[in-house]
Amino acid sequence: MGSTPPSYKGHRYPVEVIAHCVWRYFRFPLSFREVEELMLERGVLVSHETVRRWCAKFGQAYSNGLRRRRPRPSDTWHLGEVFIKINGERKYLWRAVDADGTVPGILVQSRRDKAAARRFFRRLLKTTRTVSRVIVTDRLRSYGAAHREVMPCVEHRSHKGLNNRAENSHQPTRQRERTMKGFRSTGGARRFLAAFSGISPHFRPRRHRMTAPDYRTEMTVLKHQFLRLPEAEREAEVPPHAVRDHLGRTPVPPVLRRTVYGGLLPA
Repeated sequence: MGSTPPSYKGHRYPVEVIAHCVWRYFRFPLSFREVEELMLERGVLVSHETVRRWCAKFGQAYSNGLRRRRPRPSDTWHLGEVFIKINGERKYLWRAVDADGTVPGILVQSRRDKAAARRFFRRLLKTTRTVSRVIVTDRLRSYGAAHREVMPCVEHRSHKGLNNRAENSHQPTRQRERTMKGFRSTGGARRFLAAFSGISPHFRPRRHRMTAPDYRTEMTVLKHQFLRLPEAEREAEVPPHAVRDHLGRTPVPPVLRRTVYGGLLPA
């Protein structure tokens, strides 16, 4: 997909409605028809097919926008693979996740041998343009063989008990796979997973380190950032990488701080 963001010109609905539909679909395990029904509750008549086209057209743009505003991946990457069904065939989803929950990269392949692991490593290096200090994997031998060939200077820790972060990162994908009743094509799976892997971590702060009020405020801020992405792209406002505090919270914009702490949360 090209780097030029898709245009909203010519669409019947305003940008705010499109952004809200895309947010609902990628934020919650909903089908397109369920998004249609929820929008109808808000007085917006839009078909599920229109929601599908919006998510296909703009989903990756939202994902790219969030990635640009996210801090660089940490120096420890947890790698894992999980099988998914695509049109009845077994494929493998390779995923890397750092210590903060950011997903540096994913890759859908038909195998999990040395060649597949090597291809995944090279994809990570090409996507992130950086080399991690440590990679953590399970005991799959393909990782060790590819590591010695592609990233021999990187420390490799191979232990099943150390890789829970990678295993847990597959759960949102599993949940969406059940909602979608599987993927119908490899291309469709890759497009959805590429967008989903950039959007899903945005709405997963470190909840266990927050109080309930802080968590509600954080989720409101994150939603506001997501819905404002089209406006930020139009204004060419790409702020520096977001800096979170020691609790993993995102700084609250002044315009939103007044509404949140005043008790009036935006819709």
